[in-house]
Amino acid sequence: GYCKHIVATLLEIKKREQLGQYSKQRDNQYIKNLMELIHNKNTTPKRPVQLEITYEYDSSLSVSWASSFAMRIGETKLYIVKNPKELINSMDSGKPLLFGKEFIYDSQTHYFKTEDQVFIDFLKELYEYEHFFFDKHFGYHNRGIFSGKKVYLTPTSIRRFFEAMKKRSFHFQIKDTVHKNMTIVERELPLNFTLERERENLVLQANNFNSFIPLSKNGEYYFVENEIYRIPPEQREGLLHISEAIKGKTNSIIIPKEYKEKFISEVYPLLKRIGKTTIDEEVESDIYGPPLEVAVYLDFLDNKLFVEIKFLYGDMIVYPFGKGNHTDLGDNRILIRDYEKENQIIIFIEDTGFKIKNNDVYLDDEALIFDFVHGDIRKIQKLATVFYSEAFKRLEIKDKTALSGAVRFSGEGDTLEFNFDIEGISSQEIMEVFKSIREKKKYYRLKDGSFLPLDLPELVQVEAIIDSLGLDGGDMMDGTVFLPRYRALFIDEQLKEANIKSIKRSREIKEFVQNIREPLDGDYEIPENLKGVLREYQKTGFKWLKTLSAYGLGGILADDMGLGKTLQVLTLLLSEKEEQSALPSIIVAPTSLVYNWACEIEKFTPELNALVVAGNKTDRVYSLEGLKDYDVLITSYPLIRRDIELYQTLNFKYCILDEAQYIKNPGSVNAKSVKEINAKNYFALTGTPIENSLTELWSIFDFIMPNYLLSMGKFQRKFEKPIINEGDQQRLSILGKHIRPFIMRRLKKDVLKELPEKLENTVVAELTIEQKKLYLAYLKQIKGEIQEEIKNKGFQKSHIKILSGLTRLRQICCHPAMFIDDYRGGSGKLELLEEIIKDALDSGHRLLLFSQFTTMLHIIKNSLESMGISYKYLDGSTEMKMRGNLVKQFNDGEGEVFLISLKAGGTGLNLTGADMVIHFDPWWNPAVEDQATDRAYRIGQQNTVHVMKFVTLGTIEEKILNLQDRKKKLIDSVIEPGETLVSKLSESEIRELFELE
Repeated sequence: GYCKHIVATLLEIKKREQLGQYSKQRDNQYIKNLMELIHNKNTTPKRPVQLEITYEYDSSLSVSWASSFAMRIGETKLYIVKNPKELINSMDSGKPLLFGKEFIYDSQTHYFKTEDQVFIDFLKELYEYEHFFFDKHFGYHNRGIFSGKKVYLTPTSIRRFFEAMKKRSFHFQIKDTVHKNMTIVERELPLNFTLERERENLVLQANNFNSFIPLSKNGEYYFVENEIYRIPPEQREGLLHISEAIKGKTNSIIIPKEYKEKFISEVYPLLKRIGKTTIDEEVESDIYGPPLEVAVYLDFLDNKLFVEIKFLYGDMIVYPFGKGNHTDLGDNRILIRDYEKENQIIIFIEDTGFKIKNNDVYLDDEALIFDFVHGDIRKIQKLATVFYSEAFKRLEIKDKTALSGAVRFSGEGDTLEFNFDIEGISSQEIMEVFKSIREKKKYYRLKDGSFLPLDLPELVQVEAIIDSLGLDGGDMMDGTVFLPRYRALFIDEQLKEANIKSIKRSREIKEFVQNIREPLDGDYEIPENLKGVLREYQKTGFKWLKTLSAYGLGGILADDMGLGKTLQVLTLLLSEKEEQSALPSIIVAPTSLVYNWACEIEKFTPELNALVVAGNKTDRVYSLEGLKDYDVLITSYPLIRRDIELYQTLNFKYCILDEAQYIKNPGSVNAKSVKEINAKNYFALTGTPIENSLTELWSIFDFIMPNYLLSMGKFQRKFEKPIINEGDQQRLSILGKHIRPFIMRRLKKDVLKELPEKLENTVVAELTIEQKKLYLAYLKQIKGEIQEEIKNKGFQKSHIKILSGLTRLRQICCHPAMFIDDYRGGSGKLELLEEIIKDALDSGHRLLLFSQFTTMLHIIKNSLESMGISYKYLDGSTEMKMRGNLVKQFNDGEGEVFLISLKAGGTGLNLTGADMVIHFDPWWNPAVEDQATDRAYRIGQQNTVHVMKFVTLGTIEEKILNLQDRKKKLIDSVIEPGETLVSKLSESEIRELFELE
């Protein structure tokens, strides 16, 4: 790379630039210097430097600064490097360094050879190390690495020194003798050991050990007969073990009698691996070394598993756990033991949990006994010969157990029988087995003492079905569980998915499942008047409703908004009339949609006699007295709450809820009231079966099929909490299998290929200056108030304060005039809206504009009037009959903009006369916004629909939008793609919105 001079020049140029001290003259001077430096680098030939290194060995390796090295440098004549630090500084700075008359080192004209550069790099590392630690941290009171001409080495840096010397020669000084031009060789030390007997002891003689001088603490480098050895790892490791024992001695070790056996068994083989080992004939004749055989004896007594282990060496026995030692070999005989294999057995016994007491080795923990018999025993069988007592053999592991069973209808076909049998297990124990699986146990101890492993695949899969159905021991009778007919669909899907062929399904079960999943064309006749009206997917929906009805079941028609759920239900009701059903049906709808149903009946199925129950109490009572003359009764949720006592004595064929999310709260009067209506079948219509929580889905199912999703408490424990709090995907999948057969959900994009495109985009508005000041002031105040409220009352009791704060900030984003009298600072969002409406109307569009704030709608209404734009207006105060008129007028072309309160007009209205939808203020439930959008984007729409969501930049509205995006995943797994689930705002989400600590 370029030399330090060039780098320094460039840095100086940059520095001058930054300080603004450049003049044109100086510019030219620096550029001239730079060009000269580069020219000199490219044109000046470099000459090699000769480097001589002398390593001085200090035998006291225990001293902190043990060995050192010195250098000489030059071209033809070599000079002592008296101060290595100066040499390093010269290299780095580029300044020449004078050594003598015949040599000045200059990094511009000199270079080190490749093999020397490795050493130079090592030298610089030492310099940096000393500079950092000694100069900066310890001062100069201690001797550093560099001292005069010498560079001292630590034990660690000695090894690095020799690594740097691998490819070059150097001088080696030991005491006063200098060995010149030494190189490092990779070679084993020529170690020579002798093993002799001395009375009852052994003597190990290391004959030439003291002639090898260790140069590094880790035993890697040795000075041997004028050479430096780097010895291989195996010899190095073995030598480290014995060198401590030999060092400082007369090269010999005495092995007392009591250690002879262990020495011969463990140390002697090591000596043979690392050097030449000669053994005295007397000692060799004393060694006895037959191969080791291990015998293991297993017994079971008093609920304890006992093991006895014998190490067999020929006719000698070693008991590792205290029954005495091997048989006597005589005074001088030495047994060579296979300690490595012996240790494998001992470690195995310790690892598997055996206890050792009074010479007994045993397991008394049932779970450990199961682990041993079920799996660990195979490990010891590989290491030893195993003998089993009769009592132990009775500890059977039933891992080949067969499962069998059947699913069938019984009696009138209303009851489902699900029976199963586990080979060799009584019916009384079967549910206990499943309970143990649920508790994550590894085995079940049967009454006969044997073990049943609980990881058998079919057992686990059947238990999952039992658990998903919420069954326990009290639900089984002689191996059979009796269930409602509707459970057949879930059981069938689980058996097929798990490929459990041992549980047979009857022909009736298969037909039942097939008919619900794929209703056949020939099964039900579509009323003649509607054959040409219904689309294919609507015909499928009718047949599905009819099939469920035939089996006495309920369902949720959850088609995308605008796909004609009303028409499919009217087809069902007309079909019942044509079959001369004796009972009328009841439809419960939001107040705003009651007359919409009456209009749709008049339009599509005028054959149906419809009764709208409305008016005062006297009128409603009178209407119900004539119910027998009608095919269908239509009423609203508020009225059913008031009149439920009038309905308790009435019977209906169908009870149908429109916008069934009105009963999403199971504790609400709405939910409780409709669940008291007596009908043969119950159906729910909703585009959003889930808005805020899975409990809402449970509430709707509790209406259509009570107890299908268990009790609310069980449902929350088994499904909602694991799914929402823990992200349990398995529970999510199981819930989906439970509900999918009873939910029909089609999306516009899948069934209405002819429906025009829907374009959605977010429009960002900036707050005006006054609006922004207000927003920031209120945000600061509200954050403080909420933090204080949460601190004093806790999060759960602070909801009113939180909601109030959210509402206030959202109002400021829309227009501060919503709550501040005489505000004159404008609204960035309203100004942008006025521009967009003008452009849209100029382009021939007609608009729906939704807001959650009626106050804001009135502000927009005033703005439209000042602009001369015609409009329609609908909010919660608009009378029911007037709503239908407003919708008809707008669809017939009256009014350019329709202002609608989101709560009052977000559902049930058909407004295909508009092709642009504006959501003026975002909310965290995108499903509500989608419903509102689909007032225009539905059957009958001929134009591309443009959807705009207004958001103010840098405000809480942006965070609400981000929340929406994060909340759209769960529903795809539970119902079908395209729906949206928004969990209730959690504490963490509230903190995120307000940026609370």
